[in-house]
Amino acid sequence: MVSAEDIKTLVASGEGYHAEFKVAVPSKVRELASEVCAFANADGGVVLIGVNDQNIITGTSIDNSKRSAIQNSISEITPTLYCPLSIVEVDGKMVGIIEVPSGPNKPYVLSGAIYLREGANSQKLTTSEEMRDFFQQSDRIYFDSIPDPKFDIYSELDPDNFHDFRREAQLSNTISNQQILENLQLFDKNGIIKRGGILFFAKKPEEQFFQAIVRCVLFKGTTKVHIIDDKTFGGTLYRQYQQAIAWIESKLQVSYLIEGSGPRIEIWEIPLTVFKEAIINALSHRDYYEQGAVITIEMFDDRVEVSNPGGLLLGVVKDFGHKSMSRNPLVFSLFTRMHLVERIASGIPRMREAMKEANLPEPVFHTDGMFTVIFERPQKDIKGTGQSSKTLSERQTRIVQMMNKNDKVTYEEIIAELHLSPTTLNKDIQFLKELGVIERVGSARNGKWRVSLEV
Repeated sequence: MVSAEDIKTLVASGEGYHAEFKVAVPSKVRELASEVCAFANADGGVVLIGVNDQNIITGTSIDNSKRSAIQNSISEITPTLYCPLSIVEVDGKMVGIIEVPSGPNKPYVLSGAIYLREGANSQKLTTSEEMRDFFQQSDRIYFDSIPDPKFDIYSELDPDNFHDFRREAQLSNTISNQQILENLQLFDKNGIIKRGGILFFAKKPEEQFFQAIVRCVLFKGTTKVHIIDDKTFGGTLYRQYQQAIAWIESKLQVSYLIEGSGPRIEIWEIPLTVFKEAIINALSHRDYYEQGAVITIEMFDDRVEVSNPGGLLLGVVKDFGHKSMSRNPLVFSLFTRMHLVERIASGIPRMREAMKEANLPEPVFHTDGMFTVIFERPQKDIKGTGQSSKTLSERQTRIVQMMNKNDKVTYEEIIAELHLSPTTLNKDIQFLKELGVIERVGSARNGKWRVSLEV
């Protein structure tokens, strides 16, 4: 039986993979039955009636006729599913709660349709391909929902990562870590942590699942012959996301726009938002059962490729970019709670729109076996200098970036950072001056660098 305190903590945690809020009993009671059906076909959950979209307990009135209508609608789900409706008083307000188990006899069907929980939403499977895929998956439990009896999450919890999750999910500091983990339903009925909880909150999940890493590789040229940089990132999935974005930022070109007295605006050669979308997509939807491959970010002179194991699920093929089905709905819901995922199937359109706004070609997607998205890099021609035929080398670009970040950077600092000889640096500085890209203002000792903003 769920208590008033349990309801308060559930509401504080917000809607997600295991929780759905309704401000009142909907006029079409079947809406509640479809949510129940979706939870039963996934990992179970609760439906709270009397809670609004702003996570505020408003209370509601559920008389005998509404109660009967709800129970009659749920009874139409086949096979039979026992989900009682109870009423709990919370600070003087009445809240209805329907507790839904993860059904042992999947699939559960309502009026001839299968409903499935995806992130913080429920979807109706309507096509034969979607249903076929569901039946194929029903014998293969979601990787992130499998309990791991040998893992002690409390001894392995990453405190800094959990603090970040609490902040981004806007959870009260008065709720204990244990209560949050329980509210997120990261344990099975025997109190054993699920793999999704390990991936998202353990310090080193890659020690448990060695395939759970992100590899970032920078190549010279347009082929995979010469590797310049090769980094592998582990840790919690959120840490992997942060480290991968930081690595990309360190390799891409960036210029700065200054308008009036306001702060300068960063202009990246490829909008960072597309990488954020692509990496979250890879971490959420990759096939963690596939142990022979990892998520990779590969950067070439002309493009950046983000790949993850597992192509499109059958139910998404025809509506790619408009419909989403996740291999790891528990992980996906945790990213949703951190507001890193706005809504189902919105990532692909946002990537396309961001590239279009930057006057770059739309991303290219390959979806067989590995899911790969390719972003084309712009040419590094220098604009506004009267030298459009001239281009900067990678080394010269790094020099300009250092000057942009610190207009008083010294020769010694540049030499140490880029491992250059004084002769090489002098040649590059002279080349950049002749192009009009940089200019030295003031004395050699106390002056500063002025950099063209369009580089």
